[in-house]
Amino acid sequence: MIRCRRWVMVIVAGLLLPLRLAQAHPLAPALLDLEETAPGHYDVVWRTSIARAEGVGVEPVLPADCIAGLPPRSALEASQALVVRWPVRCAGGGLVGRTVAVSGLDRGGIDVIVHLRDLHGAVTQALLNADQPSFTVPAPRSAQSVFAGYAQLGITHLLTGFDHLLFLLGLLLLVRGLRPLLFTVTAFTVGHSVTLSLATLELVHVRQSLAELGIALSILVLACEVARPAGRAPTPLARRPWLMAFSFGLLHGLGFAGALAEIGLPPGEIPLSLLSFNVGIELGQIGIVALVLSAAALWRNVREQVPLRAATALRRLPPYVMGSLAAFWCFQRAALAFFPA
Repeated sequence: MIRCRRWVMVIVAGLLLPLRLAQAHPLAPALLDLEETAPGHYDVVWRTSIARAEGVGVEPVLPADCIAGLPPRSALEASQALVVRWPVRCAGGGLVGRTVAVSGLDRGGIDVIVHLRDLHGAVTQALLNADQPSFTVPAPRSAQSVFAGYAQLGITHLLTGFDHLLFLLGLLLLVRGLRPLLFTVTAFTVGHSVTLSLATLELVHVRQSLAELGIALSILVLACEVARPAGRAPTPLARRPWLMAFSFGLLHGLGFAGALAEIGLPPGEIPLSLLSFNVGIELGQIGIVALVLSAAALWRNVREQVPLRAATALRRLPPYVMGSLAAFWCFQRAALAFFPA
């Protein structure tokens, strides 16, 4: 029988899990930001995690006639991200119609978000990876393409954010009945939408390291709720799961806002891009909920054919996994929050 007082054992198990599995974002995407300050002149920011495959260099590659005006300046952020800045001047009037690439993606194991802002504030986004290590800079996009681009970024962030997915899975395990589940997931959506909007518009500011620690703690609390034996009296959180989902959704919204802050919002299209990023997150959530409910329906059809001992073990496995990972993240993120390098 799983009891919350046994989470000490769970924490130890979490510490023994491979580091690559335990990280919420095993290798966070890099960011290549190019802002045009004058015709053909750009300020370049290259932001990448210091965690990378040994001996693998992942570097931006601009057209050959883009010449650096000053030597690059580098700095290490508290979030363990290495940031390099330098100005360049590109002959021929700028980057429109030309190729921007990143080398080493076939061996680096990361994606790269490219964010390019022209003189008029129009923003171009691209996601580069091992299959597509370069792209041709298009002419400024329409409002429809801005909406589609930020919606895709919202979906991508949700699906690559293992901690957010784990919390959503915990809600699905905790709440019984379709109507209460929809109400609870909606409350989670409202919660993270509120803080995502406020933080992105700089009306609320919370250190990202503390927000990430709060997210890990929320998963640990939810794991304890999921692990409670069925015969026990429900806790206040279990009686009102929508309230827990809304409250913890406020924390997760700060995490989403941190990702959106790295990407940036196009001037003149802030409401549209913020809305579309939120829509992308919700589309990702809907897809995950539909997938899990389909898997649950399939399980109900076959569970009578599974031995009782195996079925019991499978039922108890999710809380152990959630608690182990959340405990590891708590230690890891507390160290980053209170003892930054």
